[in-house]
Amino acid sequence: MYAERILSGMRPTGRLHLGHYHGVLANWIKLQHEYPCLFFVADWHALTTAYDEPEGIAQNSWDMVVDWLAAGVDPSQATLFIQSRVPEHAELHLLMSMMTPLGWLERVPTYKDQQEKLTHKDLTTYGFLGYPLLMSADILIYRADKVPVGEDQVPHLEFTRELARRFNHMYGREPGFEEKAKESVRKLGSKRAKLYQELRTRFQEKGEQDALEQARALLDEAQNLSHGDLERLFGYLDGGGKVILVEPAALLTSNSKMPGLDGQKMSKSYGNAITLREDADSIRKKIRTMQTDPARVRRDDPGDPDKCPVWQFHQIYSSDDVRAWVQEGCRSARFGCLECKQPVIEGVLKEQEPMRERARLYEEDPQLVRNIIAEGCEKARKLAQETLRDVREAMGLNYA
Repeated sequence: MYAERILSGMRPTGRLHLGHYHGVLANWIKLQHEYPCLFFVADWHALTTAYDEPEGIAQNSWDMVVDWLAAGVDPSQATLFIQSRVPEHAELHLLMSMMTPLGWLERVPTYKDQQEKLTHKDLTTYGFLGYPLLMSADILIYRADKVPVGEDQVPHLEFTRELARRFNHMYGREPGFEEKAKESVRKLGSKRAKLYQELRTRFQEKGEQDALEQARALLDEAQNLSHGDLERLFGYLDGGGKVILVEPAALLTSNSKMPGLDGQKMSKSYGNAITLREDADSIRKKIRTMQTDPARVRRDDPGDPDKCPVWQFHQIYSSDDVRAWVQEGCRSARFGCLECKQPVIEGVLKEQEPMRERARLYEEDPQLVRNIIAEGCEKARKLAQETLRDVREAMGLNYA
């Protein structure tokens, strides 16, 4: 019914690191060539846990956008914007809060997990309880049908799907729906209208899934119908009402295999990260001082790559030949750890070189970044306003 559209966002935590690149940005760069994409700075989400520390949010947002652009996110291929600059997110969040059961929010798995992890924070706020609803509003306001998520985020997306379903069920039955739907059928033209009715009957009376798919394809090809007519016909087809909010599907992404310098997950809070656009000398120093297999105390002690954080970097940055060289040379103590680290240094520097080059333009002229975001906010807001217009009308808030 709606065009394919992808939405994804990141909280502004400042400069990004290699874990962000391999876990999220590399996938964004691929997706922007395959689908219409919207990528946003989730600055309101930053306030759900850092509501008492708002000072750095704006600067962190600009730094993060420069990292996106440096990594290869292309504003001519994707729409980049800041969440709080599109106030329709907040209005949809408010309107949906009127019909969202409290128990649904309390059951979101990360609600209790985060409370247990962030014990130093007072998280007894509505903002923290309601952040899954705000996340849902972020997705539903753009009628995004695909959201790239890891396995751990699937419950959030299922929550969004349930909300869309509940909303459509509660508000999709406009007055005189049957009559309006039949009028929309006539607008298909006699031949297509007849086929639509036949397929609808086969699906509703016999449950033929193939008939449902054929009817949906028929509607997708109907160029002369308004959004309102199409919404009614899709709803009439499966026995529901008017489809207002689109249920998004999960576009599962593999977990990042990018470790930190100590073998743990890469994180600024662990002090084990290499940031994007980091100075080359700093990268060399960090990798040269990485811990290795603790059993390898002296140069001639044999080592075990599987117990060495450097080996995890080789799995990302080195070729099969180099990895075979590492396995043989480490286990036989044929070379030292510094020699083993050199291909990793070269791999990271090679990956970052074009990033530093792309970033230079934006570092020298910050107004370019602001222009990109301003244009993106304008595009995003137009899409959001279309959805909100339909939501207001469905909820009886259209005073025109």
